[in-house]
Amino acid sequence: MAPPRANNRPAARRKKDKNLLLMLRDKYANWNYVKYLIFEPAALPIVSVLIVLAEALINVFVIRRVPYTEIDWVAYMQECEGFLNGTTNYALLRGDTGPLVYPAAFVYIYSALYFITSHGSNVRLAQYIFAGIYLLQMCLVLRLYAKSRKVPPYVLVLSAFTSYRIHSIYVLRLFNDPVAILLLYAALNLFMDRRWTWGSICFSLAVGVKMNILLFAPALLLFYLANLGWIKTLLQLTLCAGIQLLLGVPFLLTHPLEYLRGSFDLGRIFEHKWTVNYRFLSREFFERRDFHICLLGMHLVLLLCFARPTWTFFRSYVRLRLVQQQLQPQLDRKNRELLQSQSKSKAKSKKSLEESNQQLSSEQKSFLKAYEKGLQQSTGRKPAANAIEAQPEGSYGIHFEQCTQLALLPFFVCNFIGIACARSLHYQFYVWYFHTLPYLVWSTPYSLGVRFLLLGIVEYCWNTYPSTQVSSLALHLCHLVLLVGVARQIFHTMRLNAAVRQQQSKLQQNGQPKLLTKKQQ
Repeated sequence: MAPPRANNRPAARRKKDKNLLLMLRDKYANWNYVKYLIFEPAALPIVSVLIVLAEALINVFVIRRVPYTEIDWVAYMQECEGFLNGTTNYALLRGDTGPLVYPAAFVYIYSALYFITSHGSNVRLAQYIFAGIYLLQMCLVLRLYAKSRKVPPYVLVLSAFTSYRIHSIYVLRLFNDPVAILLLYAALNLFMDRRWTWGSICFSLAVGVKMNILLFAPALLLFYLANLGWIKTLLQLTLCAGIQLLLGVPFLLTHPLEYLRGSFDLGRIFEHKWTVNYRFLSREFFERRDFHICLLGMHLVLLLCFARPTWTFFRSYVRLRLVQQQLQPQLDRKNRELLQSQSKSKAKSKKSLEESNQQLSSEQKSFLKAYEKGLQQSTGRKPAANAIEAQPEGSYGIHFEQCTQLALLPFFVCNFIGIACARSLHYQFYVWYFHTLPYLVWSTPYSLGVRFLLLGIVEYCWNTYPSTQVSSLALHLCHLVLLVGVARQIFHTMRLNAAVRQQQSKLQQNGQPKLLTKKQQ
């Protein structure tokens, strides 16, 4: 009888585990992978997890170690308490800091917080709730940045971790601005996913918390028109308006004029002592009506100047989404074929990729090349990969989500114009555009040093309390330099697009196929 064979399975398993560890070490524990995580926008989904975890620790540390400062929380609770006691007249809803000046969604949300925090007395619980709001908003913001692949991860790390003012606004002040901005970023994510109804609901709710969200409205109108056409746009606008009416029912049915005057007061005068951006003006000039009218006129002129580029960017975004719908079934089918033939040689897989590329029409390939060139011009850096790229699993795809750049920039610029032309900026208003600043700065042709200088000076201005003439002037200068830089880049892209279209038109007239020349590629 033959002796039993020795069982070598444990040794083989140890060898397999050792080989796996060596493979992981060679792949991830090296300087090239570290550089990828630091500098490559495509790595942002991985880095985002680390950012959110670190932000959770930072917020807990701030809540436990930094004293809470009372500003508006008690006034919010007093205003909501009046509503909960049965008062629906906005003229009678007041707190220590003055009358209620926010729409109905604010009343409902802070009324819920009133009950959750034991009539507003449990401030520590409210701070942790706002820490959760901050983390959720960071997830939504980072998702947009990850889709667009425009800003390097290290920029977002530095921006998020070094702003004391932002952490203070969320967890040490408990303002309503973070709630409105959270709903705004939820709406933008839904719009990028083409979930229009839910996006409109979130946008209208954000407006119902604070009216500054309307600064995004001009861009949203054009985005609706470019994607949906006139009829569906009217339906979405009707939905937004209907939500506002539904939220305001208790007030509109009893004291409608008081509600409209109190919550949607476009002519409200801000106090000069709180201004961040106009400290260098005298109080008398700051409160003059003609000064406010001039700022409003400047706002409208700038919106008109950027209207055509905004429309062009949105139409290009729509075209790319249509190309995605056309090509995605082909790519999915090709990926299924590749998965079924994984045992084939690498050369054969490469040949399959070439065949899938050949299935695209000449117009589709030309469009993809023009898009890749446009992204390179917009970002100021070469794309990480070609339009058609190999995935780790061996499948092939097109990262169409990078076209999110064409949608996000007009939204952020529209909001930035409103902030730059605002009658007054208070410290809590920093959250209105803080998370868009890295994107805007990286949409300029400026050098890396100038970009960081702009971010640094803006942060300095918002952390100077009380504001000074120097900090106010510096903030305006940074806004001007940033707006000029973004405009230069946008109009340069427009000229490039026009030149490509003109040359393609000439090629068509000469009977040549609609393909880019080697120089253009």
